[in-house]
Amino acid sequence: MDYYSHQLDSIFLALADPTRRAVIGRLGTGPASISDLAKPFAMALPSFMKHIHLLEETGLIETKKQGRVRTCTLEKKRFAMVEGWLSAQRAIWEARTDRLEAFVTATQSKEEKSQ
Repeated sequence: MDYYSHQLDSIFLALADPTRRAVIGRLGTGPASISDLAKPFAMALPSFMKHIHLLEETGLIETKKQGRVRTCTLEKKRFAMVEGWLSAQRAIWEARTDRLEAFVTATQSKEEKSQ
């Protein structure tokens, strides 16, 4: 459980940065080279590479080097982990709001009957 939690912490930390989210968004359309990914950002390549390394360390992307070109792809298993956690949280909150709705409805019915 702690390992799972640590992985989620690192994934959400990685996704907290707008540059990294933009890279993830771009990779959602397909694999891309690091130079293509870096073009829209006004930063030096070594600074951009820190974002790539962090995304790679968290397992959100995978990079492969062929010749002089390093290509990035999304690692879908990590997103499944995040989706599973978010789905569990959604189920908890939907159950809570359903119970609150039932309580409010029952309370209103009792008040209407007593009048």
